[in-house]
Amino acid sequence: MTHTLPMLRHTRNILLLLIASHSLLAQSNGVHPSSDSGRTLNKKRLTGLIVGSTVAYGAALYGLNELWYSHNPKQSFSFFNDNAEWKQVDKVGHFYSAFYISYGSDAALRWAGVKDRKAAFIGSLVGFGVMLPIEIMDGYSAAYGASVGDLAANAAGAALYLGQTLLWKDLRIYPKFSFHQTDYASLRPNVLGDNAVSEMFKDYNGQTYWLSVDMDKFVRFPKWLNLAVGYGADGMVYARDEQNIEAQIGPPYRQYYLAIDFDLRAIHTRSKFLRGVIEVVSLIRLPAPAIQFSEKGVKAYAFYF
Repeated sequence: MTHTLPMLRHTRNILLLLIASHSLLAQSNGVHPSSDSGRTLNKKRLTGLIVGSTVAYGAALYGLNELWYSHNPKQSFSFFNDNAEWKQVDKVGHFYSAFYISYGSDAALRWAGVKDRKAAFIGSLVGFGVMLPIEIMDGYSAAYGASVGDLAANAAGAALYLGQTLLWKDLRIYPKFSFHQTDYASLRPNVLGDNAVSEMFKDYNGQTYWLSVDMDKFVRFPKWLNLAVGYGADGMVYARDEQNIEAQIGPPYRQYYLAIDFDLRAIHTRSKFLRGVIEVVSLIRLPAPAIQFSEKGVKAYAFYF
């Protein structure tokens, strides 16, 4: 494997997060959750959706191929095991993105008049399938290799979305993301980022992924308040533990969190624009009290992001 592999993985996560954010804009139509009673298929909308999405995605794949793959030698299809890298924070990022691509795709299909159950299944397949061609291109590139871990994480994110939709006909558990800057990026800026924006996507030390539970859908609880569990890691300048230890950085360690989370979806508005803004902002966990658990002990934060 060449040294370019971490850069592609980081860039892929940027692409995933951008797609996930764009997908959530579909929520401004207010079509999820809903009942498909009386809904009829709008063939014009569906055709436009399919054609527009296919063209945009095809263009993105072509650009990615030209940027990353065209300059590298080809190989017979092979896998690269990156499951031990970055304490799997990158895999959680794939899980997060696949969930929201499924969410947005389902919403868009319902907007086009597709029935709930069918839209959920197709949307979840899209959530998994969006990154499949990239894994295939990885597999044929001598510089990279396909990742089973990435595929599994994509499948898990889509499955969480589909499972909730089929079980409850609603969503009660939402993945969320938060980030804070760390001192590690300056030690390897070409991989971990050289400014606040690039570090948010590249520096896994500052990323925390959450599962925010909509408690009022299970028990009596304030509608605007959720409970969240989080996962992150620290001490990672290089991908693998032994690399960090050899460089006298770390050793890397995992971090777990228990926190409260604000549920902006509890805000009711007739404005499609504001609904869209709320859905996109709800991709992240806003600063709030949290407790961190790790091998270094327990630490409380008044405001953790």
